[in-house]
Amino acid sequence: MRRAAVGAPVAAPEDPQTAAAGADFPRSAPAVAPTETPAEAAPRQQLRTEFPFELPRGYVDDSGTVHRDGVMRLSTARDELIPLRDVRVQENPAYLSVVLLGRVITRLGTLTMVHDGIVENMFASDLAFLQDFYRQINAEGHTRAAVQCPHCTEPFEVELGGSRLGES
Repeated sequence: MRRAAVGAPVAAPEDPQTAAAGADFPRSAPAVAPTETPAEAAPRQQLRTEFPFELPRGYVDDSGTVHRDGVMRLSTARDELIPLRDVRVQENPAYLSVVLLGRVITRLGTLTMVHDGIVENMFASDLAFLQDFYRQINAEGHTRAAVQCPHCTEPFEVELGGSRLGES
C-alpha cells in the first residue's frame, strides 16, 4: 500500500495502457535532471572505519620483538555482543575489554594476527590506552560536552563518558 503525502494531489494516470495495467501511483511531471541541493553540492565525507595508534610501551612477543604501531577498526554491534557469550567474560566481566579489543585490533606491528591472547599479555598501561582509544573512536565525540568556566567564562570541553569498555 502506498501512502501519499497529506494534502498532496494525486493525479489519475493519463495513459490508458498504464491505467489498464492497474498502476496505483501518481503520474509526475516529465523526467528532468534534478537540481543539486545544498547537501549534494557539498563533497561527501567517507566513513572512516580504521584508526592508527601507537602503544605507550608496546607489546613484547615471545621472541622479544616490541610491537607499538597498530590499527583499530570501528566496532560493530556483533563485536560487542559475541564476547558476552564467552565463558571467561561470564565468569569475570572485566575480561570483556580483553575479548572485545582482540576483535577490533586489526594490526599490531608485524604480527600476522591479533587476538585476545595477545591483548591479555599487554602491559596494563597499553591496555588502558587501548580501552580509551576504543571509546574515542566508537563514541565519535558524543561523550564530550562543551561547557564554560563559571569564573572566567572560557569555553572548553569535558569528557562525560565514564562507563567501562563494551558497556554502551
